[in-house]
Amino acid sequence: MLSLGDMLKAGTRHLNGKNEAVLQNIEAVKNLSEITRTSLGPHGMNKMIVNHLEKLFVTNDAATILKELDVMHPAAKIAVLSAHMQEQEIGDGTNFVLILIGELLQKAETLIHKGLHTSEVIAGYTAAGRKSAELLEGMSVLTIEDPRDPEAIAKILRSVITAKQFGYEDLLAPIIAKACIAVLPKNAKSFNTDNVRVAKILGGGVFDTTVIKGQVITRDSETSVKKAYKAKIAVFSAGIENAKTETKDTVMIKDAESLINYSKTEEAAIEDVIKKVHEAGVTVIISGGAVSEMAMHYIERYGIMCVKVLSKFDLRRVCKAVGATALVRLGAPTAEETGYCDSVTVEEIGSTKVTIFRQDTTDSGISTIVVRAATQNILDDVERAIDRLSLFLDDGVNVYKGVVRDGRFVAGAAAAEIALARALGQYADSTPGLTQHAIRRYAEAFQVIPRTISENAGMKATDIISSLYAAHQKGDKNTGIDIENGVADATELGVFDHLVAKQNAIRLATDAAVTILRVDQIIMSKPAGGPKPPQQGARDA
Repeated sequence: MLSLGDMLKAGTRHLNGKNEAVLQNIEAVKNLSEITRTSLGPHGMNKMIVNHLEKLFVTNDAATILKELDVMHPAAKIAVLSAHMQEQEIGDGTNFVLILIGELLQKAETLIHKGLHTSEVIAGYTAAGRKSAELLEGMSVLTIEDPRDPEAIAKILRSVITAKQFGYEDLLAPIIAKACIAVLPKNAKSFNTDNVRVAKILGGGVFDTTVIKGQVITRDSETSVKKAYKAKIAVFSAGIENAKTETKDTVMIKDAESLINYSKTEEAAIEDVIKKVHEAGVTVIISGGAVSEMAMHYIERYGIMCVKVLSKFDLRRVCKAVGATALVRLGAPTAEETGYCDSVTVEEIGSTKVTIFRQDTTDSGISTIVVRAATQNILDDVERAIDRLSLFLDDGVNVYKGVVRDGRFVAGAAAAEIALARALGQYADSTPGLTQHAIRRYAEAFQVIPRTISENAGMKATDIISSLYAAHQKGDKNTGIDIENGVADATELGVFDHLVAKQNAIRLATDAAVTILRVDQIIMSKPAGGPKPPQQGARDA
C-alpha cells in the first residue's frame, strides 16, 4: 500500500497529527513571541541584532526586530505576517499582536492536552474575538475632538513615546504634535505620514531635538551664497549643464582662434540660461543632478544660491515644501513653476552643515524633526519612535494619523486588558457547551500584558495582577499599572491606548491563532538547488 511519502518527491518532509503538527506549530510561535515579550512596556529590554549585511541594530521596537530576523518556520511566519500587517495598517501595537498570539496558542495547548478538540478551541476563540471587539466599543474614556489641539495631541502621544523612549516623552510628544499639526491639510482624514520628515544629525543630546516648519537637507550650498530671504526658487530635476549630443562627432580645430570661439559658444549658451533664470527673479536654484563648472561660474556671478538634492524623493518633498514644480527643461521658470520660501539658510548643527528651507508665515507641505543624539544607534531608535522611513512606519506620527480618523482612546497601562479579561470571563460563564473553556482561556490570555509589563519593570507580577483585579472588582475600571508605585488610575497617569489600534491587534492575533490551530499537516518539499557557494574573501589587488 502506497504511503504519502512514496507519492511525493524524495526529500519531502511530512508531519501530521496532534503531536507532530499542531503542538510543534504552537511551540514555534511561543518561542518567537518570547523574543519580543521582554521588550514590552517602558522598561522593555533592548535586543542586539546583527543582520545578514552585518549591520547592528540595538532596539526594543518589535517591528524592527521581526523585520531583521530571518524566520523560517511556516507557523511562525504567519505570526510575523500578522505583526507586519498591524504595523502597516495602524503603525503601533506590533509587540502586542505577537505576544497575544503566543499566549493564545499556549492556552490552546493546555486545552488540547486536556482532551478538547481543536475545532472546539477554534469555535471558542472566534466567539471570544467577536465579543472583545464589541466590549472595546464601550470602553472609550477619551475622545480627541480637535486634531489641531497641540496639548491634547501631546497628551495621547506621551503613552506611545514612553513605551519606546522612556524619559523623553515630555520632550518628544509636543515636538511630534507640532510637526504633525503643521502639515495637517484642511481635510484632516487625508493626513499623510510621509509629510513629517526626520533629519538625523550626530552630536549633542536628544534634548537638542527641534522641529522646523519646512524641509532640511543635510548638505551645504554649492555656491558662496549661504542665505536667501523671501526667496524665489527654481527646481531642475536634471543637472545644470549643456546638453550633450547623442551621436559622436569629431571637431577639427586648426588654430587657437577656432578653439576660443568653440568654447565661447558653450559659454554663451549656459550664460544665456542662467541670465534668464536670474531675470525671472530666482534667487535659489535647486538641482537634482550635477552642476557643471561653467554653470556654477555664472550662478556665482549672478549671486544665486545653488543647492544640490540628489535624491529624487527629497527633491519631490522640497517641491512640496516650497510650492515649486520640478523642471525637466533647462530655462527660466514661469510664475506658476517658481517656488517661494520665507528663508533658505545654511546652518551648522554640530559639525554638520545643513540647508534649511524654512516657512515662517507661509503654509508648508513638509515639516522636519531634527533629531540629535550622541550615537547612531540612539538616533535610529529615536527616529523609530517618531516616524520610521522604511517599509513600516512607526509609533508617534502613525498614532496621530489614527487620531484624525478615529479619536477614541481606552485606558492604557493594561487597564483595558484586565477589563476585557473580566468581561470575557463572565461571558464564558453564560456560554453553554465545551466552547466556554476556550473562551475562559482566551480571557486569561489578556493577563500576559500586565504580567509582562510588571516583570519588565522588576515588580511581582502576581501581586500586581491581583491588585488590578481587586480594583476593577470595586468599580475602578481605569486602574492600570504604575511602574513606580504599583497600581493607579491610568487616566490620571495620562496613559491611553488607541481604541482602533487595540481592536485591530486583537482581531489579527485571534485570526493568526485560529489559522495556526487549523493546521494538522505540514508538508515541506525538498529545498531547490545544491549547496550554497562558499563566501569569497578579500580579493588580491
